[in-house]
Amino acid sequence: MIHPTPDALRSASVYQIFPRNYCPEGTLQAASSRLAEVKRLGFDYVYITPVHPIGRQRRKGSLGSPYAIADYRTVDPLLGGEEGLRLFMDRAHELDLGIIMDVVYNHTSPDSLLAREHPSWFWKGPDGGPAPRVADWSDVVDLDYSHRALWDYQIESLERWARFGADGFRCDVASFIPVEFWVEAKRRLSGVKELLWLAESVYMDLVVAFRRRGLYAASDTELHAAFDLTYDYDGRKELEASWRGERPISFYLAHLRAQEALYPEAAVKLRFLENHDQPRAASVFGKSARLRNWTLFAMLLPGAFMAYMGQERAMDRRIGLFDAEPILPGEGDGSFTPYFTKALSLARQIKESAPLFDARLLAEGVVLVERRPRGSRTGGFAALLNLDGRSGKLSLPESVSMRGEDLMTGVDIDLGPHPELSPEPLVMGSA
Repeated sequence: MIHPTPDALRSASVYQIFPRNYCPEGTLQAASSRLAEVKRLGFDYVYITPVHPIGRQRRKGSLGSPYAIADYRTVDPLLGGEEGLRLFMDRAHELDLGIIMDVVYNHTSPDSLLAREHPSWFWKGPDGGPAPRVADWSDVVDLDYSHRALWDYQIESLERWARFGADGFRCDVASFIPVEFWVEAKRRLSGVKELLWLAESVYMDLVVAFRRRGLYAASDTELHAAFDLTYDYDGRKELEASWRGERPISFYLAHLRAQEALYPEAAVKLRFLENHDQPRAASVFGKSARLRNWTLFAMLLPGAFMAYMGQERAMDRRIGLFDAEPILPGEGDGSFTPYFTKALSLARQIKESAPLFDARLLAEGVVLVERRPRGSRTGGFAALLNLDGRSGKLSLPESVSMRGEDLMTGVDIDLGPHPELSPEPLVMGSA
């Protein structure tokens, strides 16, 4: 890593906004008026999906995907242009919110500025023309980073947005672009300002599939040569299998321990239940105690936490990428927001004072998360999480005492060694 990853990122939180659909107006100016709400929730960064113009050729839906970019160096007039982005960034910075811009450097729209002016910079398909390497991405064509001039163009584009006001970059499918490019980009931009570098890494199966086709794909561990944060997609299959009941949660807990051993010590993962590519958490768990347990579990995991717009209101409607489908006023369940806000605040406090993470399965679907300060076996926190909505008696380990104030509710409890399992999560400080 060129610069050590700031330790503060281990307790940081990111709120993802898709500007077109964040509010009915669909503009950055309108979105800026709601940033105070994001700050009140307790987030540190706002990550905005791509704000650049969208290509017209092979568009999906009526408006196209923001990931089919036509020009990396301008802002979509439909979002309010550069003036709208400036207003959005200024308002965020007034609130002490960092702005993470989405960088889509694996591909462009087929009719992009680069495709017209530099067709040689693109990967060629079987017919000899620019093409995507993932067949389902039919509205884009992939860039070819064997061209050194492309590196300079892309890094200069990053420099432009860093000077404009970006505080970091979320790099779309970063795994498919040479790590050496990202290392050079980070080195060159270090002379502009200190930035947060977030990689959208990919599922392990996709890394293997690309490599078997003779194509480049970097693992998450390789990406940390340049990035501060990587997505938790390398463990996503284990996580989803556990909440579908196909595998016990112990499979994911074992993966967390493997990450701790295999990643660089300074590496930080980004944990989340949902984003624009995933189903809504509320649609998976229902608007129930199970959602509350899984939400707190995700927030307590080692690493930073990310939420997608509307998640704090337990929205269960998935918002499409290709059309105008804005969040409507009052949509979702506002009664979930106080819980979400409290959980996020408590998780930050716990992570800051007790950075060491351990978790064990007490019974099927019941996890005990323990956090403690470095170099100490006392003074930490314990969270009893009923992830599957189980009921019945539970046997607590002798070393664990769930006695005292529940930090989520402020109510004093004394579970004893064989308590009746609560449907709600319980969190308390340990002696």
